[in-house]
Amino acid sequence: MIRFEDVSVTYADAAEPTLRGVDLHVPEGELCLVVGRTGSGKTTLLRAVNGLVPHFTGGTLTGRVLVDGRDTATHPPRELADVVGFVGQDPLAGFVTDSVEEELAYSMESLALPNPVMRKRVEETLDLLGLADLRDRPVARLSGGQQQRVAVGAALTAHPRVLVLDEPTSALDPGAAEDVLAALHRLVHDLGMTVVIAEHRLERVAQYADRVVWLHDGVVTAGDPGRVLAAAPVAPPVVRLGQLAGWEPVPVSIRDARRLAAPLRDRLPAPPAPVVAPTAPVLTATGVRVRYAEVEAVRGVDLVVGAGERVALMGRNGSGKSSLLWAVQGTGKRSGGVVAVDGVDPASRKPVARRSAIGLVPQQPSDLLYLHEVGLECAQADRESGREPGACRALLDSLAPGVPADRHPRDLSEGQRLALVLAIALTPRPRVVLLDEPTRGLDYPAKSRLAAVLRDLDAHAVVLATHDVEFVAEYATRVVVVADGEVVADGPTAEVITASPVFSPQVAKVLAPAPWLTVDAVREALA
Repeated sequence: MIRFEDVSVTYADAAEPTLRGVDLHVPEGELCLVVGRTGSGKTTLLRAVNGLVPHFTGGTLTGRVLVDGRDTATHPPRELADVVGFVGQDPLAGFVTDSVEEELAYSMESLALPNPVMRKRVEETLDLLGLADLRDRPVARLSGGQQQRVAVGAALTAHPRVLVLDEPTSALDPGAAEDVLAALHRLVHDLGMTVVIAEHRLERVAQYADRVVWLHDGVVTAGDPGRVLAAAPVAPPVVRLGQLAGWEPVPVSIRDARRLAAPLRDRLPAPPAPVVAPTAPVLTATGVRVRYAEVEAVRGVDLVVGAGERVALMGRNGSGKSSLLWAVQGTGKRSGGVVAVDGVDPASRKPVARRSAIGLVPQQPSDLLYLHEVGLECAQADRESGREPGACRALLDSLAPGVPADRHPRDLSEGQRLALVLAIALTPRPRVVLLDEPTRGLDYPAKSRLAAVLRDLDAHAVVLATHDVEFVAEYATRVVVVADGEVVADGPTAEVITASPVFSPQVAKVLAPAPWLTVDAVREALA
């Protein structure tokens, strides 16, 4: 169905090709998972499938890409639209209508399908992806995860033979991600659809993959999921646990790992109890409320965060996590309640003073970027923060090494762009750091580097809204679960996330009932 024949892609002014000599065959009816480090070229590979590379992005493509027998060199994206559906990393950038129902119908209207067919497919997709309650909502007012589900649905309604998805679960809560992936799995097995997914949260997707394509240094290694992931630096926790325990073959699913885990469970001692040291409050929020017209997004939330605490806000898409962060930061809507950072409401501070008191990295990091070079963004952050030249660049290199200073932020990968915004937000050394989905687009090594950088902020309070349970297990000291704008759980990380099969990390599921959370913790215990 998809064939790459000696394909190389080189962008204008690039020192070396992004892809070099790629030979790849994806048969019909397979789910192919593309993995690799942040900035390794996964998005380029995916965009070459439907001709966006090079017809839209520019650059030079040599070799041939064939999709259902059509050569993308002679068939631009519009002539492949009936065969290939594409969902990019930024769903909002791809929307062309105002409401959910209209967006689902748009691709079918472009293909001139009859009205009865369109109506039937819209209803099927609303039910398939759990969007029925959102059908009349404006797409711009949905949460990031809800927008992601709409984008997937808009691609599905056209019934393409090939579906290409670039990080389709990055903004989804664990339950919604499971629903979307299960739906894709059914389409592959029941209808013979060919699905190509690039994803960093491999713990969600690997178990569904028929084939894994590992992209490194511009070339690909393809094959059995367990074998390829065991050799890659971006393996999910269940694979790394299998390597640590010496299991053969290396499992990629929780079920297969649990069948092998009994001897390991017997070798492990009881996990140490978490030590919760009292800290002085830095951030205090009391009775915070946020209302948007008829929707009350945050309902009287109380939150106290001390110096050195790393608090993860978790909950399903649309539960009010982002609204709470913006209300606390001081520039977002706050309908009621009191917020103080070191005794002063951030909303009452001037912009420069506010950035030194509290910093926020939004779900769409590009919203904070307005200069045309990475180096200029870093230099501007240094000046505005009163820091020595090079401070922001040093933070960026610790998160995503090797990002060219003369590169336009728009031309960075999603993970590199996020790393740049994180570096800008951390440059003023704010007392409180708020992060909204900070691991979107980051591979496992990059997440570990992010955790290390944030741990160094031991005199600061950190609050992150995330669906990334593996990052929470590695980094957070406390978890607050939000549902319908209210706090429903608040406690130490191990206590909260192991109590829920939805929020539990892979290691905890494999080694239950003992509350081990990470591979590193198991390695230390065995040593």
